[in-house]
Amino acid sequence: MSPYTYLLINFLTVIICFIASFDSRIKFNRHFGAYSKAAALTAMPFIAWDVWFTKTGVWWFNTNYTLGFTILGLPLEECLFFFCIPFSCVFTYFCLDKFFNLSWANKYNKFLALTTIVVCLLIAVLFHNKIYPFVTALVAAFIMIYLYYVEKADWIGKASFAFLVLMPGFFLVNGILTGTGLESPIVNYNPEHILNIRLLTIPIEDTVYGYAQFMIVVSLFSNFKEK
Repeated sequence: MSPYTYLLINFLTVIICFIASFDSRIKFNRHFGAYSKAAALTAMPFIAWDVWFTKTGVWWFNTNYTLGFTILGLPLEECLFFFCIPFSCVFTYFCLDKFFNLSWANKYNKFLALTTIVVCLLIAVLFHNKIYPFVTALVAAFIMIYLYYVEKADWIGKASFAFLVLMPGFFLVNGILTGTGLESPIVNYNPEHILNIRLLTIPIEDTVYGYAQFMIVVSLFSNFKEK
């Protein structure tokens, strides 16, 4: 077990996208400021959520895979996760939006928004005794309510398509974090607090968690970029 494992996952996730950001055809580096503000604002509530779930034993971290530095009880690498992984996700969304015409996907905005809201609220009601699916579903539902009804985001379809494109990377990164290819998971989950439905080694709740985080950081990034 290497104490550099989690740090290496963060690094390898972000490094190619970071280097590609300076490509003259992409020029994502011009938007580092917008991304930094969006990521920081998104990270604050998600890190608070992470601290809460860690303290209550919903999940915990195998420190054999971390350097041992902690912030608010979280491994340093876990805090970096909220900046490195969203960077690659927003970069991918930016490139897809820049080089491909994804406007076709936006005709599904209403369907995606209403489906997400209804399904997530239903999950929250049905599994109110399971804290991870309950909280995750509520957060995702309220984020979508805000995006569709308050912000009136016209990009929900293309962002959702980009998230679908990102799924192989999601399975790779989250798969390793939850134990794929390792002697034991880096992130461990209390079976009493999850649905115990796994996509390979990944709790199904992680997909909703990732989608909610992705949608809000894209929203903030888009707003900051326009300014």
